[in-house]
Order: sequence, then structure tokens, then C-alpha cells
Amino acid sequence: MSGFRDWFERPEGLSVGDGSTKAARLAVLLSGSGRSLENLIEHIDRGDLDASIAVVVGSRECLGVEKAKAAGIPVLVFDGGIGGDDLDRVCAEYGIDWVILAGYLKLVPMTDVVRGRVINIHPSLLPAFGGKGMHGMHVHRAVVEAAKLGKVSETGCTVHFADEEFDRGAIIEQRRCAVGGEDSAEDVADRVFALECDCLPSAIQSVIDGAG
Repeated sequence: MSGFRDWFERPEGLSVGDGSTKAARLAVLLSGSGRSLENLIEHIDRGDLDASIAVVVGSRECLGVEKAKAAGIPVLVFDGGIGGDDLDRVCAEYGIDWVILAGYLKLVPMTDVVRGRVINIHPSLLPAFGGKGMHGMHVHRAVVEAAKLGKVSETGCTVHFADEEFDRGAIIEQRRCAVGGEDSAEDVADRVFALECDCLPSAIQSVIDGAG
């Protein structure tokens, strides 16, 4: 399989997954609750995603970091976000194939090592409701306000390749649901996260299959 493993030796260390050489090795970057991390672990454990989580990187101490530790996954915290040199070093040390942004609120530096290998999940149908500062409930509130004005009738989630700008890279997969002006932002958030739980692992598996 092509990926970071082409350049770096795979270390011996903890991961979540079957540990086989065929499984893609993921670095999951997060900044919050770790719900998407838990979802990926569940899909890996069920055999729905041919991957292992080799390391979790947090932009701060947060619940997601604690969940990773509880799951026995190596954890690194870079307050304020990881820099390019550190990201390259982490990918080398842990033999990473794909970097997954799962609620990571910082812009990831696109080094030569990681370019084309960073995947992000966003809670809207990009390019709508994307960009700097548009994350989590900020997105869902904006969607509901647009729905009240009759500007949108659907929302959803997008998995895409990350690049040098927030929420701009090539789209891998999207899922959709209806939205109306009577919805609350919390209703929309629950609806969209249910879509994310299928969309993210599905999109990751599709890029793994395509790189094989």
C-alpha cells in the first residue's frame, strides 16, 4: 500500500485495530469531545474499516484526548496546534498512512510529506457554510438561519482532502438531510452527526481502497 509507509519504517507500538500489515495506519487529530474518534474505533472494531489508529494528536487537553488514553492509544498534545516539522516527525515515528481531522480546529500545515494524505470531516455540504470559524454549532446555527429565510432546504456533512485553506480541498463523499426553519440548531447537529458516523469511515475506506 502506498502512503507514508513508503518513506518511513513502521514502529512497534500500540494501535487500535487488528494490527495487520494490510491495515492503514491513521493519525487522528482532534480538539474536542472525541465523538468522531469513538465512532472510528467502533467501525474498526466491527471490521468495517480496514485501519488502525496509531496515534491521537490533540490541539489542547480535551475530552477526546482522555478518551484516546482510555482506549490505549498513544496521545500527543500540541497546545495551539501541531507544526509542520512535528507533524512530519509524528508521521515518521508512527508509520502513518493517513491523517484524519476529526473535530480539529486548527489549520494543518501541508508539508511535502502529508500533502494529499490529510482528510477532514465538516458538518455542512461544502462549499456552503465552510471556512475559518465555521465549525460545530456555528455551522448549524447559520444553516438554520438560512433555512428560515428559505435559502436552503437541506444540509449534511462533507469529507474532503484538506489543503492550505479551511474546508476547501477536493470532496471525497457527502451525505444529506432535510432542514427547515422550524428546526433548532441542536436538532440539525444531531441529524448531521448521525450522517457523519457513516460518512467518515466510508470515505476513509474509499481512499484506502483507492491507494491499494
